[in-house]
Amino acid sequence: MKTARRPFRGGADLASMTALATTSPEDNLHVADLPYRLASWALDDPRNVALWVDGGGRLVAWAALQFPFSAVDIVARPDVEALLVPEALEWVDDQSRAARGTPRQKASWYVHVFADQAKRLRLLEDAGYVSQADVGEDSWSRVLLRRTGPVPAPAPLEPGFAVRPLAGKAEVDAYAELQRVVFGTKNMTAEWRARTLDAAHHVAEADLVVVAPDGRLAGFCIGWLLSGEHPVGQIEPLGVLWDYRELGLGAALLTECVRRLMVRSAATVLAETDTYRTPALGLYESVGFEPIRDVLVYRKNTPSQ
Repeated sequence: MKTARRPFRGGADLASMTALATTSPEDNLHVADLPYRLASWALDDPRNVALWVDGGGRLVAWAALQFPFSAVDIVARPDVEALLVPEALEWVDDQSRAARGTPRQKASWYVHVFADQAKRLRLLEDAGYVSQADVGEDSWSRVLLRRTGPVPAPAPLEPGFAVRPLAGKAEVDAYAELQRVVFGTKNMTAEWRARTLDAAHHVAEADLVVVAPDGRLAGFCIGWLLSGEHPVGQIEPLGVLWDYRELGLGAALLTECVRRLMVRSAATVLAETDTYRTPALGLYESVGFEPIRDVLVYRKNTPSQ
């Protein structure tokens, strides 16, 4: 098949990028929640995205340098994976070299991939990426979880706390600050968060926050919904301020988010978390999620030349 790489054209390409991932959900870790990632500020710079099209101009693969996550997102149609994933990884190397000595420089990039995707694993290893599943103290792997079954009943809340939907764009500044504090990074911005409200798969009533008795936002949980013959929900992200983490707020947020997604037709709700982050894994399992696929994290340091 004849293919060609072309530049990213901003918002006009987002729908086709999302649609490509939905054609083979078994090959892509992020599908229902992909619009959350595609709303990030990394895509404000066209240099951070590359697209490949066939002879008819149809999108068959894309790659994005997701600076907030230090991750590379790669989506490729299965029939061109062997051809274009190596090309995408070469493009990442080229971008990494070009960024040396600039604010865009990254010491390393990570690719997340299902552990049973043997072909993709070989392509990553051939390109110099190394699994972080067994590298000593800093070992890192993740897991995809699934919840099915009946719609859960609301979880109890401490007196004075309330779970409710985000108050739209009027509350994105407060939300962005909350997420920055919870995750200990400056990655989330109000602009990014505002874009998620208009993104595909966003469900306003499943975009939740928990409010403390003093009116302070104490936690968040966003549920995404991929419609279709078999609707699938996905949780991304979920977090609670450290001061409130022994009050069951995470369970209340997660349960309510799952409940709202399932009421809207999602028979399955997915979530992903670190294997070694036992509190988060335990929280998901306490709400009925079960591990279904291991996720490996591959790393490659920025080429020196």
